[in-house]
Amino acid sequence: MQIGFDVGATKIESVILDDQGNEKHRERTDCPKDYNSIIRVIKGTVKELEKKHIQTFPVGVCHPGVHSPQSGLVKNAPNCIWIEKKPFQKDLREALGREVFCENDGNCFALSEAMDGAGKHYKIVYGIILGSGAGGGLVIDKQIVSGPNGVAGEWGHNQLPYMAAKKEKLATTSLRESEIESFISGLGLAKKYNKKFKKNLKAKEIFELYRQHDIEADRFIDEFKINLAMSLSTIINILDPDAFVFGGGVSNAIDFFPDIQNLVKKYVIGREYEGVFLKPKFGDASGVRGAARLGRKTTY
Repeated sequence: MQIGFDVGATKIESVILDDQGNEKHRERTDCPKDYNSIIRVIKGTVKELEKKHIQTFPVGVCHPGVHSPQSGLVKNAPNCIWIEKKPFQKDLREALGREVFCENDGNCFALSEAMDGAGKHYKIVYGIILGSGAGGGLVIDKQIVSGPNGVAGEWGHNQLPYMAAKKEKLATTSLRESEIESFISGLGLAKKYNKKFKKNLKAKEIFELYRQHDIEADRFIDEFKINLAMSLSTIINILDPDAFVFGGGVSNAIDFFPDIQNLVKKYVIGREYEGVFLKPKFGDASGVRGAARLGRKTTY
């Protein structure tokens, strides 16, 4: 059996999976707002569960941001600032006195769905998380591909494709404002919509207007679909995944799969793409389940 943790901005979730992927334990607790307390919560939970089950578990932890192989520090975790620029994996290893596997939450999401979720029958699985941000993870032959710099799969931080940027009449010198995430994430969509229509709505409210066939929201979401399709086409042209698995609040808000599957064909080389777009089998639990799978050896 393996134990996994999902460390987020507001909660720490733990799960134990047996070798067949069945859950033997699931628990969620509030995430402390300081680094040392997070280490203590994880250590305490591991000791408690090992005492209960009378065995030692491989431990995997998923979290926002990326572990730098060069410095050993967590970087790019603005929503979980208490682990930002901290040697999270090293400190967990010392606290538990064993190997601990740490990975980006997008990678763990993709791994879970590729192992025994919606993407289990496919060779190249790309996990897409569209929530407050836009993240992702790449799994090939059921192994995470994170790269020597730990940033493989971070498609949301690529620059918006030229034609999409031109369509948006994008005029900025800020690389952050021209990232894909700024146009297709929940926060990015809300900011763009409110600026365009002089309103103050959250993404979920915009999607509700879209479901009610509001003209402004209808046109706006159509533009979102085009930007998403153009952005996905860059992944397809480089990696040609068999399957995309979509998670996150934006992915759950509306059913855009049929439109996106048709739109991406306009932007990929050869104008053909037969890959599939899938909903996650395990939903929000995919991250912590993927973390439990990190007890297996991962490669890049």
